[in-house]
Amino acid sequence: MACRHQPKFFLLLSVLISVNAAVFSFQHRPKISAVDLVALSAIKDSLTDIPGSRFFSTWDFTAPDPCSSFAGVTCSFDNRVTILSLGTGLSDSPGLAGSLSPDLSNLSELTQLVLFPGLVTGPIPPQLGQLTRLRVISLTNNRLTGSIPTSFATLPYLHTIDLSSNQLTGTIPAGLTKLPSLKVLILSSNELTGELPRTVSAQLLHLDLKNNNIRGPLPRSLPSTLRYLSVSGNSMWGPLNGLESLSELVYLDVSMNKFSGPIPSSLFLNPTLSSLFLQRNNLSGGLPSMKMDPTTVRSYGEGSIVDLSHNFITGEITPLLAGVETLFLNNNHLIGSVPEEYVKSVYSGTTKTLYLQHNYLSGFPLPQGLVLPDTASLCLSYNCMVPPVGMSTCPASAGTQLSRPESQCSVFSHRSSMH
Repeated sequence: MACRHQPKFFLLLSVLISVNAAVFSFQHRPKISAVDLVALSAIKDSLTDIPGSRFFSTWDFTAPDPCSSFAGVTCSFDNRVTILSLGTGLSDSPGLAGSLSPDLSNLSELTQLVLFPGLVTGPIPPQLGQLTRLRVISLTNNRLTGSIPTSFATLPYLHTIDLSSNQLTGTIPAGLTKLPSLKVLILSSNELTGELPRTVSAQLLHLDLKNNNIRGPLPRSLPSTLRYLSVSGNSMWGPLNGLESLSELVYLDVSMNKFSGPIPSSLFLNPTLSSLFLQRNNLSGGLPSMKMDPTTVRSYGEGSIVDLSHNFITGEITPLLAGVETLFLNNNHLIGSVPEEYVKSVYSGTTKTLYLQHNYLSGFPLPQGLVLPDTASLCLSYNCMVPPVGMSTCPASAGTQLSRPESQCSVFSHRSSMH
Protein backbone atom coordinates (compact mmCIF):
# COMPACT_ATOMS: atom_id res chain seq x y z
CA MET A 1 0.00 0.00 0.00
CA ALA A 2 2.82 2.32 0.97
CA CYS A 3 4.58 1.54 -2.29
CA ARG A 4 1.69 2.96 -4.29
CA HIS A 5 2.26 6.44 -2.76
CA GLN A 6 6.00 6.53 -3.42
CA PRO A 7 5.78 7.92 -7.00
CA LYS A 8 3.54 10.78 -5.77
CA PHE A 9 5.93 11.49 -2.91
CA PHE A 10 8.96 11.70 -5.19
CA LEU A 11 7.01 13.86 -7.67
CA LEU A 12 6.06 16.30 -4.88
CA LEU A 13 9.65 16.32 -3.61
CA SER A 14 11.04 17.10 -7.06
CA VAL A 15 8.54 19.96 -7.47
CA LEU A 16 9.56 21.43 -4.11
CA ILE A 17 13.26 21.17 -5.02
CA SER A 18 12.58 22.90 -8.38
CA VAL A 19 10.63 25.70 -6.68
CA ASN A 20 13.35 26.19 -4.07
CA ALA A 21 16.01 26.23 -6.77
CA ALA A 22 14.04 28.81 -8.73
CA VAL A 23 13.58 30.95 -5.62
CA PHE A 24 17.27 30.61 -4.78
CA SER A 25 18.19 31.46 -8.37
CA PHE A 26 15.86 34.51 -8.35
CA GLN A 27 17.19 35.70 -5.01
CA HIS A 28 20.79 35.46 -6.21
CA ARG A 29 20.26 36.77 -9.72
CA PRO A 30 21.98 40.16 -10.11
CA LYS A 31 19.54 43.04 -9.66
CA ILE A 32 20.18 44.46 -13.11
CA SER A 33 18.99 43.85 -16.64
CA ALA A 34 20.86 40.91 -18.18
CA VAL A 35 21.37 42.89 -21.40
CA ASP A 36 22.84 45.81 -19.47
CA LEU A 37 25.13 43.51 -17.46
CA VAL A 38 26.57 42.01 -20.66
CA ALA A 39 27.06 45.52 -22.07
CA LEU A 40 28.85 46.67 -18.91
CA SER A 41 31.15 43.67 -19.15
CA ALA A 42 32.10 44.58 -22.73
CA ILE A 43 32.61 48.22 -21.71
CA LYS A 44 34.95 47.15 -18.89
CA ASP A 45 36.88 44.86 -21.25
CA SER A 46 37.63 47.79 -23.59
CA LEU A 47 38.85 50.11 -20.83
CA THR A 48 41.42 49.90 -18.05
CA ASP A 49 42.43 51.89 -15.01
CA ILE A 50 45.58 53.94 -15.52
CA PRO A 51 47.99 53.09 -12.65
CA GLY A 52 46.84 55.13 -9.68
CA SER A 53 43.16 54.86 -10.65
CA ARG A 54 40.88 52.29 -8.96
CA PHE A 55 37.62 53.05 -10.73
CA PHE A 56 36.88 49.48 -11.88
CA SER A 57 37.75 47.93 -8.50
CA THR A 58 34.04 47.91 -7.59
CA TRP A 59 32.91 46.28 -10.84
CA ASP A 60 32.50 42.73 -9.50
CA PHE A 61 30.25 40.85 -11.91
CA THR A 62 29.35 38.26 -9.25
CA ALA A 63 27.93 41.00 -6.99
CA PRO A 64 24.19 40.68 -6.22
CA ASP A 65 23.33 44.32 -6.95
CA PRO A 66 25.61 46.01 -9.55
CA CYS A 67 23.20 48.98 -9.67
CA SER A 68 24.25 49.80 -6.11
CA SER A 69 27.83 48.54 -5.99
CA PHE A 70 29.31 49.50 -9.41
CA ALA A 71 31.03 52.90 -9.31
CA GLY A 72 29.59 55.30 -11.91
CA VAL A 73 26.41 53.26 -12.54
CA THR A 74 22.93 54.58 -11.75
CA CYS A 75 19.82 52.51 -12.48
CA SER A 76 16.08 53.07 -12.76
CA PHE A 77 13.45 51.38 -10.55
CA ASP A 78 13.28 48.50 -13.00
CA ASN A 79 17.08 48.00 -12.81
CA ARG A 80 18.02 49.47 -16.19
CA VAL A 81 21.20 51.56 -16.42
CA THR A 82 20.23 55.22 -16.94
CA ILE A 83 23.48 57.06 -16.07
CA LEU A 84 27.01 55.84 -16.76
CA SER A 85 29.99 57.89 -15.55
CA LEU A 86 33.32 56.35 -16.55
CA GLY A 87 36.09 57.51 -14.23
CA THR A 88 35.89 59.71 -11.15
CA GLY A 89 37.01 63.15 -12.34
CA LEU A 90 38.91 63.59 -9.07
CA SER A 91 42.20 65.47 -9.25
CA ASP A 92 44.10 62.58 -7.67
CA SER A 93 42.78 60.02 -10.19
CA PRO A 94 44.59 59.73 -13.55
CA GLY A 95 41.53 58.30 -15.27
CA LEU A 96 41.04 55.48 -17.75
CA ALA A 97 42.79 54.23 -20.89
CA GLY A 98 41.60 52.03 -23.73
CA SER A 99 38.69 52.72 -26.09
CA LEU A 100 34.92 53.16 -26.03
CA SER A 101 33.02 49.95 -26.79
CA PRO A 102 30.20 49.96 -29.38
CA ASP A 103 28.31 47.86 -26.79
CA LEU A 104 27.50 51.12 -25.04
CA SER A 105 24.59 51.26 -27.49
CA ASN A 106 23.00 48.23 -25.77
CA LEU A 107 22.30 50.33 -22.67
CA SER A 108 19.06 51.34 -24.32
CA GLU A 109 17.67 53.30 -21.34
CA LEU A 110 20.80 55.46 -20.94
CA THR A 111 20.12 59.18 -20.47
CA GLN A 112 23.62 60.37 -19.48
CA LEU A 113 27.03 59.17 -20.67
CA VAL A 114 30.07 60.79 -19.05
CA LEU A 115 33.75 60.00 -19.65
CA PHE A 116 36.04 61.83 -17.25
CA PRO A 117 39.58 62.98 -18.25
CA GLY A 118 42.04 60.23 -19.07
CA LEU A 119 43.86 58.61 -21.97
CA VAL A 120 41.00 56.95 -23.85
CA THR A 121 41.78 56.72 -27.59
CA GLY A 122 40.03 55.72 -30.79
CA PRO A 123 36.74 56.89 -32.30
CA ILE A 124 33.44 57.79 -30.69
CA PRO A 125 31.20 54.81 -31.53
CA PRO A 126 28.55 55.93 -34.06
CA GLN A 127 26.26 53.33 -32.47
CA LEU A 128 25.65 55.84 -29.66
CA GLY A 129 23.11 57.35 -32.06
CA GLN A 130 20.87 54.39 -31.20
CA LEU A 131 20.48 55.62 -27.61
CA THR A 132 17.37 57.65 -28.26
CA ARG A 133 16.87 58.62 -24.61
CA LEU A 134 20.28 60.31 -24.26
CA ARG A 135 20.21 63.81 -22.78
CA VAL A 136 23.89 64.27 -21.95
CA ILE A 137 27.03 63.15 -23.81
CA SER A 138 30.20 64.36 -22.10
CA LEU A 139 33.47 62.81 -23.33
CA THR A 140 36.10 65.38 -22.39
CA ASN A 141 39.87 65.64 -22.01
CA ASN A 142 40.90 62.35 -23.55
CA ARG A 143 42.54 61.40 -26.86
CA LEU A 144 39.51 60.51 -28.91
CA THR A 145 40.05 60.67 -32.67
CA GLY A 146 37.99 60.52 -35.85
CA SER A 147 34.92 62.57 -36.64
CA ILE A 148 31.87 63.51 -34.61
CA PRO A 149 29.25 60.84 -35.41
CA THR A 150 26.51 62.20 -37.67
CA SER A 151 24.17 59.83 -35.81
CA PHE A 152 24.16 62.29 -32.88
CA ALA A 153 21.91 64.51 -35.00
CA THR A 154 19.08 61.95 -34.62
CA LEU A 155 18.88 62.16 -30.81
CA PRO A 156 15.71 64.14 -30.05
CA TYR A 157 16.25 64.69 -26.30
CA LEU A 158 19.93 65.64 -26.37
CA HIS A 159 20.48 68.64 -24.08
CA THR A 160 24.29 68.73 -23.69
CA ILE A 161 27.17 67.64 -25.94
CA ASP A 162 30.68 68.18 -24.57
CA LEU A 163 33.50 66.63 -26.61
CA SER A 164 36.13 69.23 -25.68
CA SER A 165 39.89 68.67 -25.46
CA ASN A 166 40.25 65.62 -27.67
CA GLN A 167 41.78 65.11 -31.13
CA LEU A 168 38.59 65.02 -33.18
CA THR A 169 38.78 65.92 -36.87
CA GLY A 170 36.38 66.60 -39.74
CA THR A 171 33.51 69.06 -39.83
CA ILE A 172 30.70 69.74 -37.38
CA PRO A 173 27.66 67.70 -38.52
CA ALA A 174 25.06 70.21 -39.73
CA GLY A 175 22.29 68.33 -37.95
CA LEU A 176 23.80 69.02 -34.52
CA THR A 177 22.89 72.70 -34.72
CA LYS A 178 19.26 71.81 -35.48
CA LEU A 179 18.57 69.48 -32.54
CA PRO A 180 15.31 70.59 -30.90
CA SER A 181 16.40 70.08 -27.27
CA LEU A 182 20.09 71.03 -27.47
CA LYS A 183 21.15 73.81 -25.09
CA VAL A 184 24.90 73.23 -24.60
CA LEU A 185 27.36 72.42 -27.41
CA ILE A 186 31.06 72.35 -26.45
CA LEU A 187 33.53 71.17 -29.11
CA SER A 188 36.54 73.30 -28.09
CA SER A 189 40.20 72.28 -28.31
CA ASN A 190 39.97 69.70 -31.07
CA GLU A 191 41.15 69.70 -34.70
CA LEU A 192 37.81 70.39 -36.37
CA THR A 193 37.81 71.99 -39.82
CA GLY A 194 35.36 73.33 -42.39
CA GLU A 195 32.83 76.11 -42.01
CA LEU A 196 30.00 76.51 -39.54
CA PRO A 197 26.45 75.83 -40.73
CA ARG A 198 24.84 78.97 -42.17
CA THR A 199 21.98 78.75 -39.68
CA VAL A 200 21.96 77.54 -36.09
CA SER A 201 18.33 76.84 -35.26
CA ALA A 202 18.86 74.95 -31.97
CA GLN A 203 17.93 77.21 -29.06
CA LEU A 204 21.41 77.07 -27.58
CA LEU A 205 22.46 78.77 -24.36
CA HIS A 206 26.16 77.84 -24.58
CA LEU A 207 28.24 77.38 -27.76
CA ASP A 208 32.00 76.85 -27.40
CA LEU A 209 34.06 76.09 -30.51
CA LYS A 210 37.37 77.72 -29.52
CA ASN A 211 40.79 76.40 -30.49
CA ASN A 212 39.97 74.45 -33.65
CA ASN A 213 40.75 74.99 -37.34
CA ILE A 214 37.31 76.26 -38.35
CA ARG A 215 37.24 78.66 -41.30
CA GLY A 216 34.74 80.97 -42.94
CA PRO A 217 32.19 83.46 -41.59
CA LEU A 218 29.92 83.37 -38.58
CA PRO A 219 26.48 81.85 -39.24
CA ARG A 220 24.00 84.33 -40.68
CA SER A 221 21.56 83.38 -37.97
CA LEU A 222 22.46 82.56 -34.38
CA PRO A 223 19.89 81.79 -31.68
CA SER A 224 18.91 84.86 -29.65
CA THR A 225 18.96 82.61 -26.56
CA LEU A 226 22.78 82.42 -26.53
CA ARG A 227 24.44 83.53 -23.30
CA TYR A 228 27.94 82.17 -23.95
CA LEU A 229 29.62 82.16 -27.36
CA SER A 230 33.28 81.44 -28.10
CA VAL A 231 34.92 80.83 -31.48
CA SER A 232 38.34 82.08 -30.32
CA GLY A 233 41.51 80.72 -31.87
CA ASN A 234 40.19 79.63 -35.26
CA SER A 235 40.70 80.96 -38.81
CA MET A 236 37.31 82.61 -39.22
CA TRP A 237 36.76 85.79 -41.22
CA GLY A 238 34.07 88.22 -42.32
CA PRO A 239 31.97 90.78 -40.43
CA LEU A 240 30.45 90.47 -36.96
CA ASN A 241 26.95 91.40 -38.14
CA GLY A 242 25.52 88.06 -37.03
CA LEU A 243 26.07 89.04 -33.40
CA GLU A 244 23.72 92.04 -33.41
CA SER A 245 20.62 90.11 -32.36
CA LEU A 246 22.22 88.33 -29.38
CA SER A 247 20.65 90.38 -26.62
CA GLU A 248 21.08 87.72 -23.91
CA LEU A 249 24.87 87.38 -24.23
CA VAL A 250 26.88 87.42 -21.03
CA TYR A 251 30.18 86.17 -22.50
CA LEU A 252 31.46 86.66 -26.06
CA ASP A 253 34.89 85.64 -27.36
CA VAL A 254 35.73 85.87 -31.08
CA SER A 255 39.40 86.71 -30.46
CA MET A 256 42.38 85.47 -32.49
CA ASN A 257 40.62 85.13 -35.82
CA LYS A 258 40.52 87.25 -39.00
CA PHE A 259 37.22 89.05 -38.50
CA SER A 260 37.02 92.47 -40.13
CA GLY A 261 34.77 95.50 -40.45
CA PRO A 262 33.24 97.60 -37.67
CA ILE A 263 32.22 96.37 -34.24
CA PRO A 264 28.40 96.30 -33.95
CA SER A 265 27.40 99.08 -31.55
CA SER A 266 24.79 96.76 -29.99
CA LEU A 267 27.63 94.85 -28.33
CA PHE A 268 28.51 97.94 -26.29
CA LEU A 269 24.92 98.61 -25.29
CA ASN A 270 23.96 95.08 -24.25
CA PRO A 271 23.26 95.33 -20.49
CA THR A 272 24.02 91.65 -19.82
CA LEU A 273 27.36 91.43 -21.66
CA SER A 274 30.16 91.67 -19.09
CA SER A 275 32.94 89.74 -20.87
CA LEU A 276 33.79 90.86 -24.43
CA PHE A 277 36.90 89.52 -26.18
CA LEU A 278 37.50 90.81 -29.72
CA GLN A 279 41.30 91.07 -29.62
CA ARG A 280 43.72 90.07 -32.38
CA ASN A 281 41.44 90.43 -35.39
CA ASN A 282 41.30 92.91 -38.29
CA LEU A 283 38.44 94.98 -36.90
CA SER A 284 38.26 98.63 -37.99
CA GLY A 285 36.09 101.69 -37.60
CA GLY A 286 35.62 103.64 -34.41
CA LEU A 287 34.01 103.19 -31.04
CA PRO A 288 30.33 104.26 -30.99
CA SER A 289 30.23 108.04 -30.66
CA MET A 290 26.91 108.44 -28.86
CA LYS A 291 26.61 111.53 -26.69
CA MET A 292 26.35 110.45 -23.09
CA ASP A 293 25.85 112.19 -19.79
CA PRO A 294 28.91 111.20 -17.72
CA THR A 295 26.62 110.51 -14.76
CA THR A 296 24.67 107.89 -16.74
CA VAL A 297 27.56 105.88 -18.21
CA ARG A 298 26.58 102.24 -17.82
CA SER A 299 28.38 100.29 -15.13
CA TYR A 300 29.82 97.02 -16.36
CA GLY A 301 30.16 95.72 -12.84
CA GLU A 302 32.70 93.79 -10.85
CA GLY A 303 34.69 91.29 -12.90
CA SER A 304 33.81 92.92 -16.23
CA ILE A 305 36.41 92.72 -18.99
CA VAL A 306 36.57 94.16 -22.52
CA ASP A 307 39.52 93.42 -24.80
CA LEU A 308 39.65 95.19 -28.18
CA SER A 309 43.46 95.17 -28.44
CA HIS A 310 45.51 94.38 -31.54
CA ASN A 311 42.98 95.58 -34.12
CA PHE A 312 42.74 98.60 -36.42
CA ILE A 313 40.24 100.67 -34.44
CA THR A 314 40.45 104.37 -35.26
CA GLY A 315 39.10 107.70 -34.07
CA GLU A 316 38.82 109.03 -30.57
CA ILE A 317 37.96 107.06 -27.46
CA THR A 318 34.37 107.65 -26.39
CA PRO A 319 33.15 107.46 -22.74
CA LEU A 320 31.23 104.29 -23.52
CA LEU A 321 33.62 101.86 -21.83
CA ALA A 322 34.44 103.87 -18.72
CA GLY A 323 33.63 101.72 -15.72
CA VAL A 324 34.85 98.42 -17.19
CA GLU A 325 37.01 96.73 -14.54
CA THR A 326 39.60 95.41 -17.02
CA LEU A 327 39.89 97.28 -20.33
CA PHE A 328 42.39 96.61 -23.12
CA LEU A 329 42.41 99.13 -26.00
CA ASN A 330 46.13 98.87 -26.72
CA ASN A 331 47.69 98.33 -30.15
CA ASN A 332 45.09 100.15 -32.21
CA HIS A 333 45.01 103.48 -34.11
CA LEU A 334 43.17 105.56 -31.51
CA ILE A 335 43.81 109.32 -31.40
CA GLY A 336 42.96 112.36 -29.32
CA SER A 337 42.78 112.82 -25.58
CA VAL A 338 41.44 110.14 -23.25
CA PRO A 339 38.03 111.20 -21.85
CA GLU A 340 38.09 112.21 -18.20
CA GLU A 341 35.53 109.50 -17.36
CA TYR A 342 38.31 106.91 -17.75
CA VAL A 343 40.66 108.89 -15.51
CA LYS A 344 38.01 109.07 -12.77
CA SER A 345 37.20 105.38 -13.14
CA VAL A 346 40.86 104.37 -12.69
CA TYR A 347 41.51 106.67 -9.75
CA SER A 348 38.29 105.71 -8.00
CA GLY A 349 39.29 102.05 -8.17
CA THR A 350 36.42 101.01 -10.46
CA THR A 351 38.73 100.31 -13.39
CA LYS A 352 41.64 98.19 -12.18
CA THR A 353 43.39 97.67 -15.53
CA LEU A 354 43.50 100.19 -18.38
CA TYR A 355 45.91 99.44 -21.23
CA LEU A 356 46.12 102.18 -23.87
CA GLN A 357 49.71 101.68 -25.05
CA HIS A 358 50.70 101.59 -28.73
CA ASN A 359 48.08 104.00 -30.02
CA TYR A 360 48.32 107.64 -31.17
CA LEU A 361 46.73 109.27 -28.12
CA SER A 362 47.73 112.85 -27.34
CA GLY A 363 46.52 113.40 -23.79
CA PHE A 364 45.48 111.91 -20.46
CA PRO A 365 43.83 114.63 -18.30
CA LEU A 366 45.26 113.74 -14.92
CA PRO A 367 44.57 116.35 -12.22
CA GLN A 368 47.59 117.30 -10.15
CA GLY A 369 48.01 115.51 -6.86
CA LEU A 370 46.05 112.37 -7.77
CA VAL A 371 47.84 109.17 -6.77
CA LEU A 372 47.32 105.93 -8.69
CA PRO A 373 45.71 103.26 -6.46
CA ASP A 374 47.92 100.30 -5.60
CA THR A 375 45.41 97.97 -7.28
CA ALA A 376 45.50 99.84 -10.61
CA SER A 377 47.47 98.91 -13.73
CA LEU A 378 47.59 101.87 -16.12
CA CYS A 379 49.72 101.80 -19.27
CA LEU A 380 50.00 104.81 -21.60
CA SER A 381 53.38 104.20 -23.24
CA TYR A 382 54.19 104.59 -26.95
CA ASN A 383 51.57 107.21 -27.71
CA CYS A 384 51.87 110.74 -29.04
CA MET A 385 52.46 112.28 -25.62
CA VAL A 386 54.70 112.08 -22.61
CA PRO A 387 52.66 109.88 -20.23
CA PRO A 388 51.83 111.51 -16.88
CA VAL A 389 52.53 108.12 -15.22
CA GLY A 390 55.54 105.87 -15.61
CA MET A 391 55.76 102.41 -17.14
CA SER A 392 55.98 100.41 -13.91
CA THR A 393 52.49 98.94 -14.41
CA CYS A 394 52.93 98.24 -18.15
CA PRO A 395 53.32 94.66 -19.39
CA ALA A 396 56.69 93.59 -20.83
CA SER A 397 55.10 93.46 -24.30
CA ALA A 398 54.68 97.26 -24.20
CA GLY A 399 58.39 97.68 -24.81
CA THR A 400 60.68 100.27 -23.27
CA GLN A 401 59.93 103.41 -25.31
CA LEU A 402 57.91 105.97 -23.38
CA SER A 403 56.54 107.86 -26.42
CA ARG A 404 56.17 107.42 -30.17
CA PRO A 405 58.63 109.18 -32.48
CA GLU A 406 57.23 112.58 -33.51
CA SER A 407 57.49 111.62 -37.18
CA GLN A 408 54.98 108.77 -36.73
CA CYS A 409 52.56 111.02 -34.88
CA SER A 410 52.60 113.82 -37.45
CA VAL A 411 52.19 111.45 -40.41
CA PHE A 412 49.34 109.52 -38.76
CA SER A 413 47.64 112.74 -37.61
CA HIS A 414 47.80 114.07 -41.18
CA ARG A 415 46.31 110.84 -42.56
CA SER A 416 43.54 110.81 -39.97
CA SER A 417 42.55 114.40 -40.76
CA MET A 418 42.21 113.50 -44.44
CA HIS A 419 39.66 110.72 -43.79
